[in-house]
Amino acid sequence: MKNPTSFMYQHDRATGVATLTLNRPDRMNALTFEIYAELRDCFDALGKVPDVKTVVITGAGKAFCTGGDVHHIIGPLLSRDFRSLLQFTRLTCDLVASIRRCPRPVIAAINGTAAGAGAVIAAACDVRIAGSSARIAFLFTKVGLSGADMGAAWLLPRIVGLGRATELLMTGEFINADEAHRIGLYNRVVADADVLATARSFAETLGRGPTFALEITKDALNREASMDLAAALEAEAQIQASLMTHPDFREAFEAFRDKREPKFR
Repeated sequence: MKNPTSFMYQHDRATGVATLTLNRPDRMNALTFEIYAELRDCFDALGKVPDVKTVVITGAGKAFCTGGDVHHIIGPLLSRDFRSLLQFTRLTCDLVASIRRCPRPVIAAINGTAAGAGAVIAAACDVRIAGSSARIAFLFTKVGLSGADMGAAWLLPRIVGLGRATELLMTGEFINADEAHRIGLYNRVVADADVLATARSFAETLGRGPTFALEITKDALNREASMDLAAALEAEAQIQASLMTHPDFREAFEAFRDKREPKFR
């Protein structure tokens, strides 16, 4: 994969974990037009790299990501016409779409502040592991914009429920790590110093599992959000029957029979 210029990309081929680190610590990893585009392209590319099994995204310094850079994005947007603004908002949505369609599990290692677009990027990930001092806010209404931005009104109710999502998106207020964990927004809260190591360890654990089965599971979670129960049951019946023909299913059985760890493809 082509190396990005706006964030650090590391790929541990021994474990299959790819780590993306937003690298503007002096700006609390605020996003620019270029970073949005490069992240979108990166997530699209990662799904095609055979030896990438899982992805971790984090931020350098004291923040995960504080959203759009005031000087590099917010200011310039004020002089754009509607067509140009729509081009930008579609770009931000394309980033979320690329995270969701990436066939690999994506884990957010949330260090410090996640705000605005940074909060939505975290919500778009499959799992969120945060430091004890991490705080998060979907603060769009604080700047006169809709709380429904970058797919937040689709993502957040599915994570924390409609009532809590409504409160978070309408108030734009920060919540701390304990509250985010209590309502299900964060999967785990660990010591600040352990965030990245914990996220990578979790990613490695998933990476030792059946990659294709994980890909199908993520795809089902995406697709079934718009299905009724009957359609979801039929889809899962067909998916599971298909996976029963995959070599990983036989390998799991043989490993259990032989009392050894499975070696998935």
